[in-house]
Amino acid sequence: MAIAKAERLMNLALCLLGARRPLSKRELRESIEAYLEAGSDDSFNRMFERDKDDLRELGLVIETVENLDGEVGYLARRDSNRLPPITLDAEEAAALGLAAKVWQQARLAGAASGALQKLRAAGLPEDVDPYGAHGALEPRIPVHEAAFEPLMLACRDRRPVLFDYRKATAARPEPRHVEPWALECWRGHWYLAGFDRDRGAERVFRLSRITGRVRSRGTGFTAPVPDVVTVRETVASWAGEIADRSALIRLRSGAGYPLRAKAVKVRELGDGWDELEIPYGHGLDAWLVEFGPDVVVLEPAELRADVVDRLRAVAEG
Repeated sequence: MAIAKAERLMNLALCLLGARRPLSKRELRESIEAYLEAGSDDSFNRMFERDKDDLRELGLVIETVENLDGEVGYLARRDSNRLPPITLDAEEAAALGLAAKVWQQARLAGAASGALQKLRAAGLPEDVDPYGAHGALEPRIPVHEAAFEPLMLACRDRRPVLFDYRKATAARPEPRHVEPWALECWRGHWYLAGFDRDRGAERVFRLSRITGRVRSRGTGFTAPVPDVVTVRETVASWAGEIADRSALIRLRSGAGYPLRAKAVKVRELGDGWDELEIPYGHGLDAWLVEFGPDVVVLEPAELRADVVDRLRAVAEG
C-alpha cells in the first residue's frame, strides 16, 4: 500500500510539473492509472484531495486556477518549485531549531520537524543539534482555537473562507465572507487579518470569537493582498497595541497585572482600589471587559460607554 501511494504521488507530481497549463481533475484522472481504477467519483475525489494535500506538505507548490468557464485546474510551475542552494551556519541553524520548538500543536510540530529534516539534507551543519538546549527559556505559542488550522491553510493557499463570527457587542454570531491574509498572535490571542467581502474593507477577527466550522468558498481573491508589514500593523491596531491617547480607570488592588504593566501612572485610592492611567487605542474596551468587576472606567466617556455595551451584550447572551 505504501509503495502504491508513493507511486501515485510521484505520478501526480510529474503530471503537475510537466503540464504547460492548469489540468482539471478530469484530465488528471485520465492521465494517472491509479485514479482510473478508483471505484467512483467520490472515491477519486477523496483520493485526489488527500494526494494534493500530501504533496503540498512535502513542499510542492501547487496553484489552483479557475478558467473563464469556471472550471478549476491545477498546476505546479517549475520556477516556483526550484530552490537555490541552502547554506546555514551554526547560529542560523540554532535559530531555526528554536523556532521549530515554539510550535507544540500536533500538525505544526510535524511540519516543523519535517522542515528541519529537509534542511539537514540540504546542508544543515552536522555538528548542530536543532533540538538541543539553547537556554533556560523555552518559548511556546499556544493554539487552542479550532479555527486556527483551516485558516492557516487558507492563508497559505489563498482561499476565501466563510465562518460565523460573534462580535463582543453582539448577542449572536453573523456569517462573514473573508479573504484571509495572515494570522497574528497578540497578548496570547490569535487574530486573522483579511478582506471582508460583505463590508468591502479590511478587517481583523479574533479567532476565539469564530463559532462553528470554517468553510472554503471557491478560489481567487478579489482584493489585493498587502505586504506583511501592513498586515501586522493592522492587527496591532485592532488588537489595541497602537494607542494615541490615555484612559483613566479604577482597578481593584491585587488584580489586573497586565493592565498595571501598561500603566503610565498608578495612584492608590484606598479601600482596595487603585487609579491607573493607561494608553487608549482601538480594542481597549474589549480588553477591559475581560477583567470584569475588577475594572471601572472613569474616562473618557466613550470608552466607558463601549465597555458598558459589551458587558450588556455578554449578559444578554
